[in-house]
Amino acid sequence: MPTISPAVLPILMLFASNVFMTFAWYGHLKFKESWLPTVVLVSWGIAFFEYWLAVPANRWGSEVYSAAQLKTIQEVITLVVFAAFSVLYLKEPLGWNHGLGFALIAAGAFFIFHKW
Repeated sequence: MPTISPAVLPILMLFASNVFMTFAWYGHLKFKESWLPTVVLVSWGIAFFEYWLAVPANRWGSEVYSAAQLKTIQEVITLVVFAAFSVLYLKEPLGWNHGLGFALIAAGAFFIFHKW
């Protein structure tokens, strides 16, 4: 039975955890009339599942990646997930300035992974 590569599994898990966390942090923006304490409790409930993915992803990922690389992977995934979430769920367009900012962050990620 094929298994997922130890280099790929943490990335997939971090991607899934980011989907949960993005909904926990920003999903309520479509429900601004909801009572804030309820929103916080629902967000905590969603974040609970995010932690069940992120913590093992980082533990297992540390066998392949450094902590700085794991954090960089997380940040790049966060931007990708948030960009899609912003456009598809919140219906907020992304402009050229967002693209440029994301490109600069991607350049930073390149330097984290590049061995000199």
